[in-house]
Amino acid sequence: MLSNVISAVCLSLWVSSCVVNSAEDPYMTRALKLMSETPLIDGHNDLPWQLRKQFNNELNKVDLHTLNSTHTNIKKIKDGRLGAQFWSAYVPCETQYKDAVRQTLEQIDVVHRMCQKYPNDFMFATSSDDINNAFKMNKTASLIGVEGGHSIDSSLGTLRTMYHLGVRYLTLTHSCNTPWADNWLVDSGSEPSEHNGLSPFGKQLVVEMNRLGMLIDLAHVTVAGMNQVLDMSKAPVIFSHSSAYTICPHKRNVPDDVLRRVKEKRGIVMVNFYNDYVTCSKIAKISDVADHFDHIKKVGGADIVGFGGDYDGVTRLPEGLEDVSKVPKVVAELLRRNWTDTEVKAALGNNLLRVLSEAEKVRDSLKNTEPDDVPIPYDEVKNTCRTSYGYQIPESGAIRPLSSVALVLTLVLQAAVVLTA
Repeated sequence: MLSNVISAVCLSLWVSSCVVNSAEDPYMTRALKLMSETPLIDGHNDLPWQLRKQFNNELNKVDLHTLNSTHTNIKKIKDGRLGAQFWSAYVPCETQYKDAVRQTLEQIDVVHRMCQKYPNDFMFATSSDDINNAFKMNKTASLIGVEGGHSIDSSLGTLRTMYHLGVRYLTLTHSCNTPWADNWLVDSGSEPSEHNGLSPFGKQLVVEMNRLGMLIDLAHVTVAGMNQVLDMSKAPVIFSHSSAYTICPHKRNVPDDVLRRVKEKRGIVMVNFYNDYVTCSKIAKISDVADHFDHIKKVGGADIVGFGGDYDGVTRLPEGLEDVSKVPKVVAELLRRNWTDTEVKAALGNNLLRVLSEAEKVRDSLKNTEPDDVPIPYDEVKNTCRTSYGYQIPESGAIRPLSSVALVLTLVLQAAVVLTA
């Protein structure tokens, strides 16, 4: 009897709390309703990298329900109404020309194991249909994006293999040049340009990604690289975790002329929450993040904006957005700024669903196109850790044939050795 009374009191208090909260913040009530109808799809989360850094990917030693040393755990995901997440398979630039491919495969593996270990919470996903199906089952659709072209070691075969393992976007560079693409630091003046954007092989890669149906992520490339991809890609492009340059003039952000081109290409810019990209300073507020949403909407329309928080990949986050559970506050702030329900749903997930679906249509239209198997020129990737098997080495790098005189002398010496033996 006493337990029934206690339960009734608790229920009454909970209902009263909901009424009070709704009265206090009707925008949050509306935000949560919209998030129950449309999946929040976030473009970039570095939890897999934290699992490597903190636990060396020993997932058996981790409980993602109670993990409290990261921005992300299962409770925070549920509280944040996260419908789908592109988990980042990231490894540092220091692995380039060394073990980048192995380490990236291990990051892909840890995402698969997350989904296997927590099947009631995560569903591995590779398509727009998968995202919608996971949302209906109240699971977080788990997709993979590889962050940095160094992870494929300049190999189209490796790119294809990662696609078959479930990777659905590749960020063309991280914060280092690859043998075929320049990174954003070139625009800051701190690194020299090596390719004026993309090399011929970089352009080959774009075509092959279109054929596969893999999204092209421009979050870390130069403006020249952005424009070259926008010129040639048949599919919409993404910026998985970048913000608006006009609001915060950091070279990792997207300038207005590129925003307009993203609109023409029907792509998406997924707003990064890192303070340094939000306010160009060490502190920021929720309203500062909303300013980026507003600006991207103003320049390119509500159809090109999305969420790309960069949780667990950054060290400073806005006050009130300390972990993934807080994301509904951004949605409420957009509603407070008179965003319509349709515009909010577009930003939440409908834009990314459209982009992924259109990339899949481009893939299907190219199904009769043969895979590109022309490798990058060996001279562009030659280093002490790379062999040349399969390449026809140019004469300058080959052993030159002996002259006729040298050949005769060699034969004479060999004969002399035989006679004296």
